[in-house]
Amino acid sequence: MQTRRETLKQSMVVAGLLASAGFPQFAHAAFNKVGFDAKSVQDAVKAYGGGNITESKDVTISGPDIAENGAVVPLGASTTLPGVKHMLVLVEKNPSALVAMFHVSDAVEANFSTRAKMGQSSDVYAVAIMADGKALFAKKEVKVTLGGCGG
Repeated sequence: MQTRRETLKQSMVVAGLLASAGFPQFAHAAFNKVGFDAKSVQDAVKAYGGGNITESKDVTISGPDIAENGAVVPLGASTTLPGVKHMLVLVEKNPSALVAMFHVSDAVEANFSTRAKMGQSSDVYAVAIMADGKALFAKKEVKVTLGGCGG
């Protein structure tokens, strides 16, 4: 039977081997600290190469009108537009606005769902960042009856 320390040591060796094989570059590309630390919707969009956001009927956001529990609010974002580079899901009044970011290519249907933590009622956004830098959005107000961010 392996001890916890031996297991941890083996895990570190495997992580080191993966790092030397070049895998961190993919992890780094997938995680944008500036985007996830953004305090506003526009700042998060900017971190992913988008310009000023413009409302569009071609982007949809789904979620409940009233969320009974702010700790697990189901949200969905989609578009059928071609040329989408990133799809973002944001909660305007969260301490960090960005909830989820999805890389999109022509091989991926831009239709995503996730669960978000919401501390208070807020507008939620689905933003499609296009290859040319345009940022198109849809928004919806979600009322929270029981806070999820420590509330």
